Amino acid sequence: MSSGQKIVIYALVFAAGFLLLQSVLGLTKQASHRVRLANDRLRRVAKAENEGEALANLRRARSLTSDGYIGGLNIRIGQLVLQSGLPLGPYGFYYASLGMAASMGMMAFLVKGTPVWGAIGFAFGTVLPTLTVSFFVKRRQKRAVSQLPDALDVIIRSLAAGHPVPVAMALVAREMPDPIGSEFGIASDEVSFGSTVSAAIQKLSDRIGHEDFELFSAMIRLQERTGGNLAELLRSNAKTIRDRQKMRLKIKAASAEGRMSALILNAAPLLLFVAVNKMNPEFYGEVSDNPLVTYCLWGVVVWMGLGNLVMRRMINFKI
Repeated sequence: MSSGQKIVIYALVFAAGFLLLQSVLGLTKQASHRVRLANDRLRRVAKAENEGEALANLRRARSLTSDGYIGGLNIRIGQLVLQSGLPLGPYGFYYASLGMAASMGMMAFLVKGTPVWGAIGFAFGTVLPTLTVSFFVKRRQKRAVSQLPDALDVIIRSLAAGHPVPVAMALVAREMPDPIGSEFGIASDEVSFGSTVSAAIQKLSDRIGHEDFELFSAMIRLQERTGGNLAELLRSNAKTIRDRQKMRLKIKAASAEGRMSALILNAAPLLLFVAVNKMNPEFYGEVSDNPLVTYCLWGVVVWMGLGNLVMRRMINFKI
């Protein structure tokens, strides 16, 4: 490898580390401001001239149209970015994917020196942003679902005190932290600007993308069409969601042995390879240039992947 190629690789590694450091510092700074204001929407309201401007800014940052619907070139990608809560804008995900794919492809080509590895690096760089955003979606959904019963309790107490539903939603927006605080704030603002409660809650459910919120939205639609005591319906809904959360925790505890077994079975071959290669480098070094070894390694990777899929099906339960 020439010195020029090494300089390029070092520059790319430095740029990646710098961006990671800036992201961590930004998240730390954001967490420090959270002490003063409960959620992101309240911070935007404090900076904006009015709630309408804050709602427009929040929708724009969340890749939403001016009417609160999903924007961007692709609805599915836009929904994924929206549910992650990342302020990427309508086209930020595409820019990030293109930049990551180009960087990974260039690094793989410079390290290996063949177009095949460059194409592999490009493909991996294309998939990596999607996997990263999916991770943030799961984490955000988990936090939102854990907050939903408490938010419903706030609404129930507000309704019992004689407040209308929009006021109860606004109370959740003021008292609850993100993600559910900002989401209820958007819904409350939409109701204030003329939307129905059921439509605003349905958009909220779409922004979260979890079945518990879909259940909440269905109950609001049912009550709006048929009538009834909304406080009692929400109390029943909160109890159902808490029972589902308890069941998920029980399943997680029951499947802990299977998950640990999967972890050990994945780590054991790698640890064994590192140990043997450390104690006796010639054991694998003598056959590392054999083309047959490459095919065998790919076969091992494929079989391990199939084994992981089987174990995941064994320990993953849907409620």
